[in-house]
Formats: sequence, C-alpha cells, structure tokens
Amino acid sequence: MFDLISVGDARIDNSVHLPKAHISCTINKERCEICLAYGGKIPIDSVKVQPAGNSNNNAVAAAKLGLKTALYANIGEDANGKMILDHLKAAGVDTRYMVVNKGIPTEQSIVINYNGERTILVYHHPWDYTLPDLDKTKWVYYSSVSFSFPKTSLVPQLENYIERIGGSLMYSPGTHQLKFGVKKHPRLLSLTRVLIVNYEEAKKILEIDGGRKIDIKKLLSSLADLGPKNVVITDGKEGSYGFDGSSFFKIGLFPAELKEATGAGDAYATGFLAALFYGKDFSEAMRWGAANSAAVVEQCGPQEGLLSYNQMQEKLNKNSGIKAGEI
Repeated sequence: MFDLISVGDARIDNSVHLPKAHISCTINKERCEICLAYGGKIPIDSVKVQPAGNSNNNAVAAAKLGLKTALYANIGEDANGKMILDHLKAAGVDTRYMVVNKGIPTEQSIVINYNGERTILVYHHPWDYTLPDLDKTKWVYYSSVSFSFPKTSLVPQLENYIERIGGSLMYSPGTHQLKFGVKKHPRLLSLTRVLIVNYEEAKKILEIDGGRKIDIKKLLSSLADLGPKNVVITDGKEGSYGFDGSSFFKIGLFPAELKEATGAGDAYATGFLAALFYGKDFSEAMRWGAANSAAVVEQCGPQEGLLSYNQMQEKLNKNSGIKAGEI
C-alpha cells in the first residue's frame, strides 16, 4: 500500500534567466506582461535543465518528506524520459505506473525567470490517458494534465478508484482542467478532501471577472460549496488562506531570499498534504505548506529546495511564531 500516488504529467523544464527585461502592467497591476524585442536576440545568463511537472514535483516532494510515493505519468522513450525516470528512482519514487511511449518525445517547457518571477511556455502532448491498475493508497494527488484529458476516461476512472479504495484526494487543477471547467466534474469535487488553487484560479473556477477583487472568505466558501471538504487558496506575497468547513484561516510567508518562484505552489500543496498524512490539523498543515514553499523559492527550479522531514521540523521550530490564525 502507498501513502500517496500522484496522477498527472511529467516534463522537463528548460529554465533560462533573463538579466534584463521590460515589464508592462495595467494601472492597478492586475495584469503584467514581460516584453521582449520582436525579432531580436535576447541575451540570457544561464540555462538549467530539470525534471518537472506538477504531479512529478509532488511525488518527489512527498518522498522527501518520508511518504511512500508513486507517480502515474506519460513520458517518451528518449533521453528526457530517462532523465525523469532516473530522477524519480533516485528520489525514492516508485515508477511502476510510469508509461513510456515509443516514438513520442517527452514534454518540455521553457521557464523564463526574471526578477524572482517566472513565465512558463508549456507544451502538452495529447496523451491517451488510461489509469493503470493502481495499488491502494492513503492519498491521491491529481494535477495538471494535457488538453486531451476530456476525451479520455481518466476522470471517471479516477473517481471510481478513489471510491473503491476510500482514499483521500487532493486536487490542484492545472491549465487545461481550469480551461475545460472544474465544475464540470461534480463527482470528483465531492470526492475531494482538499482543493488547492491560487487566487486567480479560484476566480476562474467560479467564473468571476479577472479584474474584480473578491472577499477571500466568499471565495473559499464558494469553492467549498462545489463539494470539497477543505479549500486552500494561495495568494503570492499575501500568503495563503484556508477553510476547513467551519473556520477560515490565514498564514503569511516564511522568511526566504527569493530566487525564483517555480514550483512554489506544488511545494506548498505537498507540505500541506504531508502534514495531514502525519496527523496534523488544518492550521498546522498550512504552516508545513508555507515552510516548504519558502524553501523552494530560494533555489532555481521546482525541486531543488524541497525539505526533508527533518529539515521541515527544523524550519517549523525556527519560525514557531509564524502560525495560521483565524480570520
């Protein structure tokens, strides 16, 4: 039996660092764009190639925190696919459910890092998802998949599996799940123990105009009304907010020297999940999430700074004054 099985895509991130760029924002800074000279040659400081993908990041992060973990994802039979498999095995993640596709390249992304923020150019292959015959697990983490997922039986297969084993689901919808419509899968939402999204994603799920500021309690409770038992919303420099079905919480950021933000959300989600796995309450789980996220942003890439279980305890003890309070 596993502690966690992650379901979603795995890819290679090609991270580039821009020494200079022009940022154009709206007056209220609700939307900002990075501007590069069209047709120009843009100098960069470095290129770093790393395994990535939301569910891949989650599986590696959970293994580092001591969970017995496996990953279901599609990769190609190429050097990048081998890099992902080797990295998973080295991290202690079980790879028996990984699907290696002949003649198809492993997915890649371009991550543009500037001034501590990242802009990601993502490629998704139209995978034909078929959930393997998974062993029992205490937790399932479901995140970013390709635009092809609605044409497959992945979601009903996942729903049936969770109902059959009685496991807990953490759902962190990716780009194409959000675009398709999270509300179109009410059964999945009713099976979700923790729904975790950022502030803009929360508004998108609820079909709220992107420029409008919405009360955070209203956002949390409206998402909970869709079926999830618990809801977490991350909001960048503002920290994160949570709703456990009866109380609302907020926690600020743990101190960190920001290098770049890739993987911060995945690290938060995994820290939160691991805390619940170890029997911690909701507010303490928010501390674990915030601590893991802070560690990741101090390094380049989504997995470099991930905390081990012992490192997590050290960081929590060192920052004992940072707690999630009711709002």
